[in-house]
Amino acid sequence: MVEADGVNWFLSHRFDPASRRLADRHYNRQKVGTPQFVPPGRCLVLLTEAADAFWVTSWPFAEFTMHRWAGAWVCSAFRNEGPMLSSLLIRDAVAATRAHFGEPPELGMITFVDTSKVRRKKDPGYCYLMAGFERDGSTEGGLAALRLAPERMPPAAPARQRQGALWAAP
Repeated sequence: MVEADGVNWFLSHRFDPASRRLADRHYNRQKVGTPQFVPPGRCLVLLTEAADAFWVTSWPFAEFTMHRWAGAWVCSAFRNEGPMLSSLLIRDAVAATRAHFGEPPELGMITFVDTSKVRRKKDPGYCYLMAGFERDGSTEGGLAALRLAPERMPPAAPARQRQGALWAAP
């Protein structure tokens, strides 16, 4: 179901069991089953109402970042197992990130795709490209980099609150 305001996300957190289950099925998950699934530091975790998609925006401090996009927001995980278009969910997640963190950094948002771990297709990261991201080279480790410049971002729109979900027992 698409909300009238266009934001399909609810606030979640780095220990949310429903988000963790989706994170456990994401290819970049380092330790399946551990309670926390988000890199250290500033983050925004989002979950759809049906708990069939999740998103993590990380905002690492530039001085602790080892790639050329230091200071950018990072989509460190996104998984969609539901019926909504991934590109729509991505746009909504970026809007929620803007509402959460404020003005985007100069480099905007970056995400990295391991092309060896996704289904073979003509354009790995296609849903990001459809959401306005553009190819921006690759990391030293060979991951494809996709970047969304601030001027291409949707306006800020906050994620919705789930009643009691942030403090429910796992």
